Amino acid sequence: MSNQIHDHDRMMLERAARRALRGHGEAEPNPSVGCVIADASGRVVGEGRTRHPGGPHAEIEAIRAAAAAARGGTAWVTLEPCNHHGKTPPCVDAIIAAGIARVVVGSPESNEFASGGMDRLREAGIEVVLRPDVDSVRRLHASFHGRVSTGLPWVVAKWAETHDGALSTPPGVSPWISGPRSIRLVHRERGRSDAILTGIGTILADDPRLDARQVRRRRTPLRVIVDPDLDTPPTALILKTKEGPVLIACRDDDDDEHRARSERLTAAGATILPIEDPRTTDTLASDSRNLRGRFSAGRLKSLLHRLAEDHDVATVLTECGAGLLQSLFEANLIDAALVFTAPETGVEATPAAPCPRDLLQLVSFETIWSGLRGDDRVVWSQRRT
Repeated sequence: MSNQIHDHDRMMLERAARRALRGHGEAEPNPSVGCVIADASGRVVGEGRTRHPGGPHAEIEAIRAAAAAARGGTAWVTLEPCNHHGKTPPCVDAIIAAGIARVVVGSPESNEFASGGMDRLREAGIEVVLRPDVDSVRRLHASFHGRVSTGLPWVVAKWAETHDGALSTPPGVSPWISGPRSIRLVHRERGRSDAILTGIGTILADDPRLDARQVRRRRTPLRVIVDPDLDTPPTALILKTKEGPVLIACRDDDDDEHRARSERLTAAGATILPIEDPRTTDTLASDSRNLRGRFSAGRLKSLLHRLAEDHDVATVLTECGAGLLQSLFEANLIDAALVFTAPETGVEATPAAPCPRDLLQLVSFETIWSGLRGDDRVVWSQRRT
């Protein structure tokens, strides 16, 4: 392959990845795929991205746009075309029927039941090129491949910090760390996530609603509280705001007080989800004092498994304090981070302990995007794959 063709394939896969990103928050739990089709002369004649589950995949949208001009042309698709009958027919059948002569694939399919698309295309006489070296495609599908390999949702840790690393402002100063443009971005991400995860400390300190407001929502997130001892007040604002269900994850205790609290919160509209701890009895006894009000790493992982299996949760956005963030990082359950840093104001605040900036050093992350929202510095990073 000449360097010119090699570079052109990269450029077109990057274009397909940008198209796919427009489906963020809509395609999940399916992968958000992008596709670009050029005719035999090299002119782009069709583009598409995967829509909501049950809707058309990227290849189908692009083929429909290209129509007869696709025959003899090339398709660049960020993920191997599916080879199975799900809610929609196999994309490989549509590619073959369209008469496309060459397909460039940015990432192989990791779901075994949907794989085999490249082999099918080759068997039909179509030239297939696999290009797994395009960073934008690798980053695009990291969440999908991660969910398939682990069975866990993709967890994005979001927090706002002062310039000196504090998660809250000093007394007498406005409690808002981020500016209005940053807050709007947070609400947009809430409306594109399957679940928002917080802890009992945040509920008691801030009494948040954790809903998506004044943005176009692509989904209504499940709001999840890690509350081992069911300390959430039945009058909490999150329970009064009827913008999606509220699930409270707790210990699997069976004493009278625990049952009474469970009944009060259920009557207030919450769903109670007891989570068993997979550790041994001896281990539980040795550190139970240190875990008062917290979940162990095993319980946190069990909770995420339950969210994925029982509630179809593919993406989780955390909005919690330093304690739960530390537990998630130390349990190796954070996949990405969305961090808002306010500008220096001349007012000193006390950094959180542990400081989330230091927690990021526990994992190997790469920066996906950084920029400004108003006066705030915003950095989006994710686990390096």
